[in-house]
Amino acid sequence: MNDSITFLREVTSVKNLPSDEKPNIVITGRSNVGKSSIINALFNKKGLAKTSSTPGKTRALNFYNVNDKYYLVDLPGFGYAKASKVEQDKWKTLINNYFEQSKRIRAVLQIIDSRHEPTELDLKMSEFVSFFNIEIIILLNKIDKLKQSQVSTSKKNFLSKYPEYIFDENVFMCSATTGFGIKKIMKKVNSFIF
Repeated sequence: MNDSITFLREVTSVKNLPSDEKPNIVITGRSNVGKSSIINALFNKKGLAKTSSTPGKTRALNFYNVNDKYYLVDLPGFGYAKASKVEQDKWKTLINNYFEQSKRIRAVLQIIDSRHEPTELDLKMSEFVSFFNIEIIILLNKIDKLKQSQVSTSKKNFLSKYPEYIFDENVFMCSATTGFGIKKIMKKVNSFIF
């Protein structure tokens, strides 16, 4: 994976979205699901996205320029209880405006914790993206924390909420820690760009 990726900028208003025509690949997930770690693993670049033991680190749309071909857009984590209602509403408005106004979103990578059943918030995020007819790729992260016997239970739990999904097609089990599934995910991402 020889992708060149650089942080472009934080966007807190749709007025400041990049004005060029590069496609966008969006990454989203609940706070503390490992978004930053997945970004770092996908591009094999430690410290690219700042990881934190404190959830809710991402407070804006973070745009990364990949190979000068597309933008990876990191959304604020949702479900962060410690953020004020005012701040949460600001994020919701920003995300809503971005999805409504940007015509360049090719796909959304939604990260879900493989150790738990998809939550109501996970399902709401998927519904929100589906409303805009944008393809969602689910990444079931933290598989390294599951025993082998728990993997099939995790898959069943996921499919009970997302019955239309197919493993290794639009849902991938992965680990930012071990790199499991990362190459398959990048291959999928590239299919939206090239």
